[in-house]
Amino acid sequence: MISKLQQRVLALTMSATFSALALAHEGSVPEGIPELDHVFVIMMENHNAQQIINNPDAPFINRMLASRSVSYATNYFGIGHPSSTNYLETVGGSNFGVRSDNAPDFHNHTCETNLRSGTVNADLALPAPLGVTAKSEAVCPIAGVGQDAETPAIDSWNEVTPGSFNFLADIDGVKSIPAAQGIDGKTIADQLVANQGSWKSYQEALPLAGADGVVYSNGTVTDATIATLPNVATLPATPGSYVKAYAAKHNPFVYFKSVQDASKPGLSLANTVAFDGPNGLYADLATGNVPTYSFIAPSQCNDMHGRGNGDSFCAFDPVSTGTQVGLNPGLIAQGDVTVQKIVQSIKASPSWREGRNAIVVMWDENDYSGVAALDKNGLYPTKTPFNNNVLVMVETNYRTSPRVISNTYYNHFSLLKSIEGGLGLPCLNHACDKDVTTMSEFFAK
Repeated sequence: MISKLQQRVLALTMSATFSALALAHEGSVPEGIPELDHVFVIMMENHNAQQIINNPDAPFINRMLASRSVSYATNYFGIGHPSSTNYLETVGGSNFGVRSDNAPDFHNHTCETNLRSGTVNADLALPAPLGVTAKSEAVCPIAGVGQDAETPAIDSWNEVTPGSFNFLADIDGVKSIPAAQGIDGKTIADQLVANQGSWKSYQEALPLAGADGVVYSNGTVTDATIATLPNVATLPATPGSYVKAYAAKHNPFVYFKSVQDASKPGLSLANTVAFDGPNGLYADLATGNVPTYSFIAPSQCNDMHGRGNGDSFCAFDPVSTGTQVGLNPGLIAQGDVTVQKIVQSIKASPSWREGRNAIVVMWDENDYSGVAALDKNGLYPTKTPFNNNVLVMVETNYRTSPRVISNTYYNHFSLLKSIEGGLGLPCLNHACDKDVTTMSEFFAK
């Protein structure tokens, strides 16, 4: 009898959707990761590892860190800024030419993708560097094959605020990733569907109508529907000032043409569901009817991101210095309780007791502290006091070896590569880069 992993590899080899042509932009199945049945990825926001570890306002997370069953990384990095690029890199191994939080251009069938044009989709806080073509616009549905955007060591023009964050450290402030050709415009969701797997993107505060066309929502109204309320003029707050709890920028799958157009059964916007409801996160966990891969994004009040018009437990951090000084304790506490609720619900699910499963709790990027200005000689500093180092924790239901606290260098591409290996999928895009290693010590038996 062959194992489930062998069955997956055999299906991968025989499937017409994974022909030699399709595999040209993917590599081999990564080795060193045990076969996994379910993976739960919980994405938190905008805090570096130093701000979470030993933070008294995050007691549950720190109990996880102290647990003998939870391994964590002390030298793990987000790739760049802002949020959206890190989400894309976590699920697709590339920024796909997107270095902004701009909204998806839903169902636009005539626009030219950033992969095809080589143009960077950016926020353009400052003019783009010489030789870089950039535009700030809605993101053309990602598809096809082409060139992604460079991740420079220091970002001095995009997603920066003059006078506040004049320069931002990508990755560790030293490493950079050049623009690459042959980037395939798809994600782990496309790979799973082609390999008879399943996936869902669980998004807190998603409206009842679903994710199609929605950029922001508080779970009731969206950016598209708030103005249609009969008595919108009588709202006690300025119309449009609702708390933008759900954000498309934290739902990377909605940026892809294959998902927007429902190109295959099991690959559509219907795979994005709320936390609540009959097909939501907590209902699926209660029944044990969970997909192979679960991407779980709490709302911007519950993922430690914060909102400017939120209450005291949702307000932005007053100060961002890369330390615990100046953080909003309510925002940290609310995120901690949210992680507790999700993790405990996963562990109470019948699905956790069946097969080999893993929970990953991670942060997308740091709080933007790092490179604040040029040094006294007018040069970029070669080392930064704080960089894009973020916390990642992994817990499995099968580990018998001692947990690890690892100082090995990893980044979002390492995590994608590791999950792909555990699910019998080929590495995708930058997850195939020679310097990207699997996090095998975290998933060891």
